[in-house]
Amino acid sequence: MIASESTSYLAFDLGASTSRVFLGTLNGHTLEMNELHRFPTPVLERDDHLFWDLDAIWSELQIGLEKGLIAAPELRSISVDSWAVDYVSLDSLGKPVSDAYCYRDPRTTGVMERAFQTVSAKEIYGVTGIQFLPFNTLYQLMTEDQGETEAARTACLPIADYFNYRFSDVRSVEVSMASTTQMMDVYSRKWSASLLERFGLNPSRWPEIIPSGTHLGPAILAPQVTVIATCSHDTGCAVAATPVGQAASRYDAHSATLPAPNIGPAPNTGEKWAFISCGTWSCLGTEIHTPLMTDAAREAGFTNEAGLDGTIRLLKNLTGLWVLQECLREWRKSESLEWSDLESNGIIALRNAAGASDGTGSELAKTTRINLEDSRFLARGPMVDRLKKYCMEFGIKIPETRGEIVLEILSSIAESYSRTLIELESITDVRYKRIYLFGGGSQNTLLCQLTADTLNREVVAGPVEATAMGNLLIQARTMGDFSRGTGIRDIAVNSSDLNVYFPDSHSI
Repeated sequence: MIASESTSYLAFDLGASTSRVFLGTLNGHTLEMNELHRFPTPVLERDDHLFWDLDAIWSELQIGLEKGLIAAPELRSISVDSWAVDYVSLDSLGKPVSDAYCYRDPRTTGVMERAFQTVSAKEIYGVTGIQFLPFNTLYQLMTEDQGETEAARTACLPIADYFNYRFSDVRSVEVSMASTTQMMDVYSRKWSASLLERFGLNPSRWPEIIPSGTHLGPAILAPQVTVIATCSHDTGCAVAATPVGQAASRYDAHSATLPAPNIGPAPNTGEKWAFISCGTWSCLGTEIHTPLMTDAAREAGFTNEAGLDGTIRLLKNLTGLWVLQECLREWRKSESLEWSDLESNGIIALRNAAGASDGTGSELAKTTRINLEDSRFLARGPMVDRLKKYCMEFGIKIPETRGEIVLEILSSIAESYSRTLIELESITDVRYKRIYLFGGGSQNTLLCQLTADTLNREVVAGPVEATAMGNLLIQARTMGDFSRGTGIRDIAVNSSDLNVYFPDSHSI
């Protein structure tokens, strides 16, 4: 591509709470992003179960494509990313056999423990390298009925790959998503037929695993546009766009302009960096090139997820803003609060209320002991009441005001980051001096400062829309539109507004 040319791409970023459609325009060494469409990701509640409304999501994606073609008639490509573990079962005609369950549906309770009676946790980890979560795809599959519905199933696709299939009519599972199912061999990057068969599952129902950045073909609804499998897993896209690179020396600190520090690209200079992807879920980890399959990694709950260009995301999945999102959903019943306000500002509108609840927010944070990984916080429901009962049960000061509740939740998130970073440094024998925090949580000033304070590390915050940025940049590279010598992270740095938070700066 000639550097002066501009090219456009469309990213469909499906989130467990909110989904967005972004137009990205590449101008040489920078990417301009514009949100064209946004919608709450629709969930169906029926017979005490939770399902994703696939038809409603597909309708919204078509609206997003229409808007993209209007905004950029010469649109080059499109791609869908989403959360992991959930999937769609297809019949012989390629139609969904049934509704797609939501991972927060309670039907998998106890299934993982029963699975260990067939294959030990150590053996499963030795094949897949994946963290044990009760709603992993492997355990969801084990809950399915073996009757008429089971007989009708001919194929299964994860959520993002299903919608890429709807756009392209090509069935495949992109490797970053495949790895999260706990069914892929971490070394061969193929389905582990032996593991699936030991659980009585049919590996042939899962299409071929393909590399990140694969051309799927022309879009059925717009044949001039190419459908690309970028990283179908949203975290894969986000980590691909982590703003590490020589240009990252150009950033301003929160409340101050700093001399240009040296943030060199980790793959080239050897800088050891860790990341936190913060949205509904949080993921804390680092990027490595060989799976870490030790007993220590397994026992600490770390996962080896496949990344772009053969990399591995060594990370631990943690509760992110989910508990606060549920509190806000509850408060919204009595007040006029829009999801767009909450999502676009990363709940920063409540920061002042949190700060006003106690003049020494950092001190309050240090005493927080809520374990947000407790199973009571997993399902949708009356989260404020659950938080207060938890505090009462464990002898923690009960937060009363909205500001206190917000501060308590954010402080608890920061504390979980601290515990996990200690574990990560222990299993990798590396001290990570700088933490890159991206995603929706990166725009929450209070959370970023609490994280810097609790971790006692420098935190580089941004980009907010790291997932969509990664999706768009992988598309651009796959289409051959990068200038020579330009990398995804170089453009990510040039295109991101970054803030830096230092420990105990008391700038909140």
